[in-house]
Amino acid sequence: MILISCHLCIQALKIKQAELAVPQLYTTLHRRTCSSGTAPRITTHYTIHPRDKDPRWEGIEMERFADEADVVIVGGGPAGLSAAIRLKQLANEHEKELRVCLVEKASQIGAHTLSGACLEPSALTELFPDWKERGAPLNTPVTEDVFSILTEKHRIPVPMLPGLPMRNHGNYIVRLGNFVRWLGEQAEELGVELYPGYAASEVLFHEDGSVKGIATNDVGIAKDGSPKDIFERGMELHAKVTLFGEGCHGHLAKQLYKQFNLRENCEPQTYAIGLKELWTIDEKKWRPGRVEHSVGWPLNRNTYGGSFLYHLNEGEPLVALGFVIGLDYSNPYMSPFREFQRWKHHPFVAPTLEGGHRIAYGARALNEGGLQSIPKLTFPGGLLIGCSPGFMNVPKIKGTHTAMKSGMLAAEAIFSKITAENVDSETTGLHVPEYSDSLKSSWVWKELYSVRNIRPSFHNYFGLYGGMIYTGIFYWILRGKEPWTLKHCGLDANQLKPAKDCTPIDYPKPDGKISFDLLSSVALSGTNHEGDQPPHLTLKDDSVPVARNLGIYDGPEQRFCPAGVYEYVPLETGDGMRLQINAQNCVHCKTCDIKDPSQNINWVVPEGGGGPAYNGM
Repeated sequence: MILISCHLCIQALKIKQAELAVPQLYTTLHRRTCSSGTAPRITTHYTIHPRDKDPRWEGIEMERFADEADVVIVGGGPAGLSAAIRLKQLANEHEKELRVCLVEKASQIGAHTLSGACLEPSALTELFPDWKERGAPLNTPVTEDVFSILTEKHRIPVPMLPGLPMRNHGNYIVRLGNFVRWLGEQAEELGVELYPGYAASEVLFHEDGSVKGIATNDVGIAKDGSPKDIFERGMELHAKVTLFGEGCHGHLAKQLYKQFNLRENCEPQTYAIGLKELWTIDEKKWRPGRVEHSVGWPLNRNTYGGSFLYHLNEGEPLVALGFVIGLDYSNPYMSPFREFQRWKHHPFVAPTLEGGHRIAYGARALNEGGLQSIPKLTFPGGLLIGCSPGFMNVPKIKGTHTAMKSGMLAAEAIFSKITAENVDSETTGLHVPEYSDSLKSSWVWKELYSVRNIRPSFHNYFGLYGGMIYTGIFYWILRGKEPWTLKHCGLDANQLKPAKDCTPIDYPKPDGKISFDLLSSVALSGTNHEGDQPPHLTLKDDSVPVARNLGIYDGPEQRFCPAGVYEYVPLETGDGMRLQINAQNCVHCKTCDIKDPSQNINWVVPEGGGGPAYNGM
């Protein structure tokens, strides 16, 4: 009966979401305006302006439907789906009834997934030894590895010796969104309940402080924060254990870090932004299985980053290309998007793209902190898995295999506890510290430990070149066995220098053939949000952007955002500037929340189903 009620509630919410969905992309011609420090205020979200203090909400029914599951998983990416699949595999092996529910904010499983991606199949083989027979979309084995140091006009080839982290022998070039969609199909076949289009907006707690589950977001709230006639509360999902696999810089994970002090004994996470395009190219230039990486130009030696260009073998001449820049850069005039566009004009890159056609664009943040930045992973009632805590192997530029393995280990650690007849737990929500122990005993930890010093080694006078020398000596020769662990430089948000101390960067204009403007790029991401809802890019203080970010750093958010969400425009009175937030353009990369030098931006989930609609990115 409970299951039937749950499905009826979800169907009702889907109808509400369908009523609210109006495809629209903001352009400079029809953006709604908000002002910083003047009325109307920018932030209207209830996380900043509580509804219990707003007279417009008096008399509104706020009760939520609640449902029970054994395990609730937040996030339908590689980690969350691998955890769900492994749980059901174990349940079937032991003939146990186990209800596993997974919620995903994207409208479809895989629609918010973006990666290069060159997949190491180790975890997949453990999860499904027969993945080839099952039809996993791994169609392009790597056949050729190319690594380069770029100068402005030339290329210096670097041999890919066995044992170097960038070597891709045995890996596959994939469109990760398609792979995640396939994982979703496998999960459903095993009986996992998947609920795409439902954003988990709130962590619920028992009276003893342990995690009780999550609540999905409300729908039907107007842009000014008032309830619409079609307002509908989200629903609660309660569980014995909740797994949080939201991806990089998750909205709920941020709350859990504070609630349980999970980052007490680790370094701050450090991040990068990755931008990607998908192209069809001239078939004569197509080399399926070829993998190209580069460092150097257009970045200076003290800015961490590099490029990728992968030739896919999927029936048509497709290449996936992108650029990754560490978010610990210091010049507020830097635009990661425009660095990416400039890189495509390099003499080693442009010939591949000439005569081709760009068909997709997207961006996302990546965890780069590695072992030093992994927080405590367990707490009463919940676990952190995947890119939420951050298991990316930075020099490999790979995190899918480690994310999947973390989800599998989490499933194995909690299975015996949630199926035991007499559970020994001090809290109502089960605490499973065995997950951390299993992870530290696995190949994931060994792999991350061996490369722990590569990323922070770039923080030296010689920058890129010093880091490469360190990698050659202490990783390639000693395999990361040096008896020390280097530190990162702190929060990425604290690394920007004042604009007066930096040189503006003169970027070339896009030619519309190889390089492009920002808005036409965002249009290729399929991004859509319901227009009449409170902006999910919230500000703790609406006066800070103009007074501090613009005043000291020349408004860096208008450059580090890869989707044109933030703009400084003149006040209507002509006596100053105001910040304009074009929330409908947001591709959910979280870069603004990470890099804002004032740490004034708090990214929260919009109505479920909103955001990019990546097709196999």
